[in-house]
Amino acid sequence: MYTVGDYLLDVVHALGTDKVFGVPGDYNLQFLDHITARNDMKWIGDANELNAAYLTDGYARKNGFGALVTTFGVGELSALNGLAGAMSEHVPVLEIVGSPRTNVQKDQQLVHHTSGDGDFLKFEEAHKALGFDVYHLTKENAIDQIDSMVRTLVATKKPAYVVLPLDLGDVSVNPALKDKIAELTQPVKQDVSTSLLAEIGKYLSQAAQPLVLVGHEVARFGLENEVQKLITDHDLPFIDNGLSKGTLSEDLSQFAGTYNGELSPDTTKRVVDQADVVLLLGAKITDSVSGSFTQSFTDNQIIAINANVTSVFGRKTRVDFRSLIEELAKFNFTTAARPSFKTVQPRTLPTASDHLLTQEFYDQAVEASLQPGQTLLAEQGTSYFGLTTQPLPKDAKFIGQPLWGSIGYTFPAALGSQIADPLSRNVLSIGEGSLQMTLQEFGLAFRENLHSLILLIENDGYTVERYIHGMDQSYNNVPAFDYDQVPRLFGASDDQAVVLNARTENELLVTLKKAQEMTDKLVLVRVHMAQKDAPEVLEKMVKM
Repeated sequence: MYTVGDYLLDVVHALGTDKVFGVPGDYNLQFLDHITARNDMKWIGDANELNAAYLTDGYARKNGFGALVTTFGVGELSALNGLAGAMSEHVPVLEIVGSPRTNVQKDQQLVHHTSGDGDFLKFEEAHKALGFDVYHLTKENAIDQIDSMVRTLVATKKPAYVVLPLDLGDVSVNPALKDKIAELTQPVKQDVSTSLLAEIGKYLSQAAQPLVLVGHEVARFGLENEVQKLITDHDLPFIDNGLSKGTLSEDLSQFAGTYNGELSPDTTKRVVDQADVVLLLGAKITDSVSGSFTQSFTDNQIIAINANVTSVFGRKTRVDFRSLIEELAKFNFTTAARPSFKTVQPRTLPTASDHLLTQEFYDQAVEASLQPGQTLLAEQGTSYFGLTTQPLPKDAKFIGQPLWGSIGYTFPAALGSQIADPLSRNVLSIGEGSLQMTLQEFGLAFRENLHSLILLIENDGYTVERYIHGMDQSYNNVPAFDYDQVPRLFGASDDQAVVLNARTENELLVTLKKAQEMTDKLVLVRVHMAQKDAPEVLEKMVKM
């Protein structure tokens, strides 16, 4: 028998994932049976729903789409912070919530995982208030609602939220519905005005110093190849920012650095300051990626193409983002010949001594030890502020969360990204305060036999918060854990993990080299630093 649950999972698979994350609960258990019964899909259970949302977000950033399942009320609200981060940073994640039976909701019965008031819609309303498209399935509308969800998710690449009552997953539907899924999951090509293309081409052609800011929405829509073609065909200098770092390979000759307003490296800042036309492709200008809004370009220099609106020097119009980027990449226009430049210096290992580690040395060493094609994740703390300014090697990716900024996010996200791309090692830099939020997922890491490299900065507390306020206040302290015990505590076998320590510059370089060579196991490196050491960028930012 082919059911609503089967159809929903066929759609999820067609959207691009063969993994589903989450936590079991009595309102979703029967639906989980549909997942585990399949030979083309794997259930990956998490320690809690918040971690599951983080992990699915990281998986979706690498894979292009991710899905998780939670239970009603307690489960979905636990996941909501993680889902809100996916909404904030435009990550295509689908949450499927198992809810009480249809008759229970209709009769407003006072059942568990509710507020005891018979209101079964308040959690849906909470998601709506955060911008989620909500799809509440019933026997009458289930297929239409699923189809609508798919069309919207494909078109917008934003998170979606589906409520599946306990009794609905096993309702029989026509197996012929499967025949339309492939077409349903394809983006709809829309016409793009040739006059708009010509106008953009004209301004780029006439510009003496054109510049492209590659934003995070480019990666969300899978348009990296089109944007790279646009840049290389016309030899356009480009920058990225903390939201989009690594979207295009930073070893391209046109790359001028990662921009962060007045906090940018001087060579990058000079290129941006001289630009007379700036083409923003899927980029958002937020405080954490613009040096607290100190970017040097203004509306009268900007052509901005975003997922929701296109603006030409302040004049706004609505055009399909994907279609416009695809057509612009093919559009024939000329740009003035410009002398070649190279603002980003080659990556080299810093000269080491037996001095105690500093944040500056650490940042340089981590980036220089990163291998082509690897993914670097930086937690929203000293890791993020110190590592975003460093150049990445060829085809390396970067994941951070500078807009939503939920501490603890990157550890589960690193595991999700690693699961999505098991052949490319993920390297995570995270502080102990953040890791303590979500370290339960070491259990998942060892169960799934993941071989990530985790660099744990131990500096006795929340350094970012110390610099913002309360340098010596006890509320910025964190407990001291014995991280040497992590593998044993979370069930790793002797050959699955190793813990290393680095306290000096020389020790760090030796340890990083050794860790990169240990590709057959998870490596946790304890990096010991002074409590009040911080990246120069962070110190400058808090004074703005």
